[in-house]
This record gives sequence, structure tokens and C-alpha cells, in this order.
Amino acid sequence: MHQTLPKRQEDIGLSPHELKFRGRHRSPEVRMTVFDIGTEDVTETIIHSVEELQSYEDKLLWLNIDGLHNETLMRELADRLHIPAEILSDVMEPGTRPQTEEFDDGLFLSIKMMQFDETLNQVSINNLSIVVMSNMLITFQEEHSSLFNPVKERLKKHNRRFRSLGADYLAFALLDVVIDNYIFILGVLGEKIEALENKMVLNPDRGILKIINLFKRELSDLGRYIKPAREMITSLVKNDGDFITRKNYKYFKELQDNISQAVELLDYYREILYDELNIYHSSMSTRLNDIMALLTVFSVIFIPLTFIVGVYGMNFKNMPELQLPHGYFIVWVVMLLIAAGMLWYFKRKKWF
Repeated sequence: MHQTLPKRQEDIGLSPHELKFRGRHRSPEVRMTVFDIGTEDVTETIIHSVEELQSYEDKLLWLNIDGLHNETLMRELADRLHIPAEILSDVMEPGTRPQTEEFDDGLFLSIKMMQFDETLNQVSINNLSIVVMSNMLITFQEEHSSLFNPVKERLKKHNRRFRSLGADYLAFALLDVVIDNYIFILGVLGEKIEALENKMVLNPDRGILKIINLFKRELSDLGRYIKPAREMITSLVKNDGDFITRKNYKYFKELQDNISQAVELLDYYREILYDELNIYHSSMSTRLNDIMALLTVFSVIFIPLTFIVGVYGMNFKNMPELQLPHGYFIVWVVMLLIAAGMLWYFKRKKWF
């Protein structure tokens, strides 16, 4: 799982209006893709400059930008689309916390997007920034991702619906995919946690403790991004601005339900891990008690045998039993009978 980089020393004290990239270069170049939703058939076009947006005026657009490190491009976007510098400054800081902020010409959203790679069996985390405007939706991603391919397919099949509901509905569709991936990733991790519980009951070895701690760390990392996302979605639902229309309000309420489900899953699996940790310690303690009980049984058996050997090991001359022709064998028989009798008694009492 990719972690957020700590703040660099050279970024300390920068003005919130300064357009400087504060993250790690994940995309070799910045790519801008325009989805023209205003026509009957959705067209997807790669553009190379902000000026090319002029040909799409008065149309419903989705502008997706992969790569955040081109500071010149960000300044041109700020001038062309009247986006405040402090908004784009937050866009260029991938480590920013999920948030929502309204400005004169639009609404700014920021959230962490997660994608599970089945081949590598790991989760990649990227920052997603969304700017909702009257006839345009802009998304900023750290690198190219296939996460929104389902939305692109829906755009082509149900273009009329997107065109009638506007840019805020498209924002909902993108956020819905992000949150659905939260739930999917938690489900994948949850299956591993539940399988671990079955394994632990059968064979609780020391390696399981390492796996439990690994899962706890992964859940904590997921919680760092999912719980702030819930706060952002809650704030978005309470927003009474002009960029989320009343007809689309119910969809954002649905987002709130979905993110709450993700947080509940997160808490549920964390509780399972704590239960598994308690079961592990109980199992190890029971095993240790069984070992100590077995050792105690053997120790108790040897106490009378040691006493007998000690008595007849004394070097006194007047010990009549030492003169018996079969005394050695008699002592062995007595000791074996004592050991067998004690074992029978302990077994009857179910002490081992």
C-alpha cells in the first residue's frame, strides 16, 4: 500500500496561493482528456493546451488531467477558468486531507482514491481532486488510472441522462466509484481476516501473530483515508450552495450511506482482529498451561520414587532390606506400581 509522503522541508512556509507541486512525480507527463457530453455521442479527445477548450464553450464537459506537476498549466487553468490559486494549490498537494470548499464559480472536492491490483495483491492510493462548475467537471489525478472506466462506459450508454442531470451528477458518479472501491477493498481484506480466524483455531502458531499485526496496520492505513472521506461527504451533503442541484441531492445522500457502510466495515474487521488477538493469546496460554500440567504430573510421580531411592541409597549397615536376595527387584516393582497408580488416579481426575 502506497503511503503519503511526509511534508518536505522546502515546502514549509509556502504561501497557500503559490502553485507549486508538493508531491511525488508519478506521471512522466501531464495528459489532458476532454469528454464532450453535450453532444448526442460522447467524444473523447486528448488536448495539449488550455486554449483548445475554447472550442467546447457552452457544452457540458468533463476535463480529466493526469499528472499534477505542470505549474505553468495550472496557472493557465486558473486564468482561463477563474479557479482561485488556493484551490489549485491544494490540487497540487497530493497529501492534502479530504475536503470540500466552495468558491465563486464552482465547488472543490478532494478525496483519496484506492485501487486493488489483483496481480500484485496490493492497494494503490492516489489523490483525486474534483472541481464542479456550471457546465464543466474537472478531475485531477496523480497518474493515469483505469478506476473510472465504468463511468466512461456509462457515459457512452446513458449520455442523455448525464447531459440532463449536469456536472454535479457526473461528480456523484465518480465519487460513487471511489467509495465502492473502498467497500470492495475492505471486503477483500475482510475475507483474509476471516480465513485467518479459521486457521488460528486449528493451529495457533507464532506466525499468525505477525499476520494479525500486518492486517491491523493495513486497516489503520485504510482508516486514515476512509474516515476523513466520510467527513468530506457529510459536509458535501450539508452544502446548500448552487453547484449541487436539488434534483441530484438524493444521489449524494446515497453516497453518505455508502461511505458509512465502508466505515462500519472498517470498524467491524478491526474488532474481529482484536478478537483474534485475544483468541491467539488465550490459545497460547492454554497450550502453556497444558505443558505445565504435564510437567507437573511427571514431577509429582517422581517425588515418591525419588524418596524410595533416597532411603535405600543411605549407607547404613543395619538395613534389613538390603540383605534380601530379591530386594532390588521388589523395589522396582513397588516403584512401578506407585507410578502406575498415580497415573491412573490423575487420568481419572482428568488432570492431563
